[in-house]
Formats: sequence, C-alpha cells, structure tokens
Amino acid sequence: MKILVTGGAGFIASFLVDELVKKGHSVRIFDSLDPQVHIGGRKPDYLNVNAEFIHGDVRDYDALKSATKDMEVVFHEAAAVGVGQSQYKIKHYVDVNTGGTANLLDILVNTKNKVKKLVVAASMSSYGEGYYNCKKCGRVTVELRTEEQMAKCDWELNCPHCKGKVTPMPTDETKPLASNSIYAITKKDQEEMCLNIGKAYKIPTVALRYFNAYGPRQSLSNPYTGVAAIFMSRIKNDNTPVVYEDGMQSRDFVSVHDIVSANILAMEKDEANYEMFNVGFGKPIAIKDIALVLAKLYGKDIKPEISNKFRQGDVRYCYSDITKIKTKLGFEPKVSFEDGMKELIAWARTAKAEDKFEEAAQELKKRGLV
Repeated sequence: MKILVTGGAGFIASFLVDELVKKGHSVRIFDSLDPQVHIGGRKPDYLNVNAEFIHGDVRDYDALKSATKDMEVVFHEAAAVGVGQSQYKIKHYVDVNTGGTANLLDILVNTKNKVKKLVVAASMSSYGEGYYNCKKCGRVTVELRTEEQMAKCDWELNCPHCKGKVTPMPTDETKPLASNSIYAITKKDQEEMCLNIGKAYKIPTVALRYFNAYGPRQSLSNPYTGVAAIFMSRIKNDNTPVVYEDGMQSRDFVSVHDIVSANILAMEKDEANYEMFNVGFGKPIAIKDIALVLAKLYGKDIKPEISNKFRQGDVRYCYSDITKIKTKLGFEPKVSFEDGMKELIAWARTAKAEDKFEEAAQELKKRGLV
C-alpha cells in the first residue's frame, strides 16, 4: 500500500517507517525537521533511504495536500511535543497540533484522495491523573493536586468523596479525559477530531494513546522530550538528573518497538476501526528509579537530585490498562524495561547530546510554572 507518515523523521515515526518499508509498503515521509528535535534542522542519518521524503509542515495546507496525493493510509504522527513548553508556546502548539490536524482532515474531506485508513498518535497526557482505588469508595477519579498542597510537599492524593488516601490502579480507556496542559489538550483535539471525521465520512480511523515512549533516536538535546532521554542527556554530560517532587511519582514506560507493533496492528486489523487504545507496558515505574537505572547501566556514579519542587499540571500516577488492545488486536508488549534501557544506553553512547535541561528549567521558573 501507499502510506503517508506525517512527522516521519521523528523518534517513533521513523521506526514505524522502517517497519512499513520492511513489510513492502511504499512509504512517504512528510516532516518539517523542527530544529528543536533535529539538530540544525537537518535530516537524521537514520532516515530510511527507501522511503520518499518531503520536507514540509502540517501547517502548510497546500504542501500537506500534495503529500497526501495517491496515499491509501495515513499515520498522523506529526506534533509539537512538550508539556511544560506548551504552557507558554501556546499558539505554536495549537497551530501545529490542532491546526495541522484540521488541515489533514479538511484535505481528506474536501479534496479527491484515496485514503482508506487513518491512524493518529494520541497521548496518555489527555487523561490527567489516572484511576485510583479507595478502600471505601472503590475506583475513583481525582482532581489535580492544588498548589497549596504541593507547596507543603504533600504529594499523595485523597479520595474526592471520603477524603481518605487512595492508591493508583491501571487506567483504561473508559476514564474521562481531563487534560491539564496545552499539549494534552491539543493531543485530545487530534484524537477527537480524527475519530469524529472518520466516523462521519466512514474513513476507518484509530487513535492510539501512547504512554511514556523511550528508545533510540529520541532527541537527547530536546529538553522537552521524554524523561528517559532528558536523564540520559544529563548523565552522558556528567550532570545530575533533577527529579521533581520526591521522585516516587510513576509513569508507564513503553518501548518504541512496541509502539510500532501497535501501529501495524491498528492498520492491519478491522477490529481497530473507530476505536481508541492505550499503548503502554502496563506497569508503573517510579521516576527516580529511571535515573538510578540509567546511571548504573551507563557505568557512572551519579545519583539523582530529589528537588522536592513541583511543576504546575504534573500528575502523580498514571499507568495503562492494556486489556482492550490485547483483546481486540492481539497486542503484547515484548520489550522489558531493562532490555529497553540497555538499548537506549548503547545508542546514546554514539548520539550527540546537548544538555539543555537547566535552560528549560529556568524558563519554566521565570514563568512561575515550577
């Protein structure tokens, strides 16, 4: 099939391109080569030479329209990524994520094309806090912690009904979305817009809610990328990883290779049509443990700095229930956290890493976001 991958030069999408080419598909990459992700705005060395490359921006309607011509499947991976940065680069994030998706959908609806399937990269960030269990009240949804609570270093959450302590539990797709950053809102936009138009115009559409992705090719010089890459950049440059709160907040880390597998299943299986799916490993890992594991595997005696500071909008716990994607599509994550971290370390030894964490942290602090 002829397949368009927007953002196809990026971390996750480039691995998807590789797999699609390997499977014999004709693949077209459409990517703006954002300098924040791609140093110097240059094409990365890993870009698949057997895929067609078009340098273009999803905000450019005509360029995107041209790239969509003759395509049968679209993987919409293009997005500006970064929770903290989205809180002050508001127009940029909305223009790229929401506006770019609007361009794509307008093209699919109002121009002649051959697209018969759309898969969109959604995000776990749109959930806000995950599901929690209260011994008295059962499964509950909770509000974000207040600044007053966080200022007291009172990190845990309470039941909204009985005010008792709650414990995190797997979050499935039934949880109402409660976006708490511009980034999360725009990812919610992407998901809901694509599913809405897909259903209205009978274009089979699938939304995949990625949890915390990690792996090779993740930009080590982008201070707004995933936490594993940020920590890796710090460690590689002999700097201490900085951990917010007490470090016990947890996330669900899933290898880029497993995310690619989920995308292939979403494309190939009709059971995926018009559905949204969590794509995670299904296991929570404390943030401070990420820093400890990376330092150990990298062979450096570097301990994380537990800052006891907090960022506005951060959630405490969120990890995936992947029952739905397992049952409907046969997805099964195969890359263990330890093996995935070893792969990240091996790749990072040869990758360029400009440590820009302090610069980003100061920007957030200046704006009162930390």
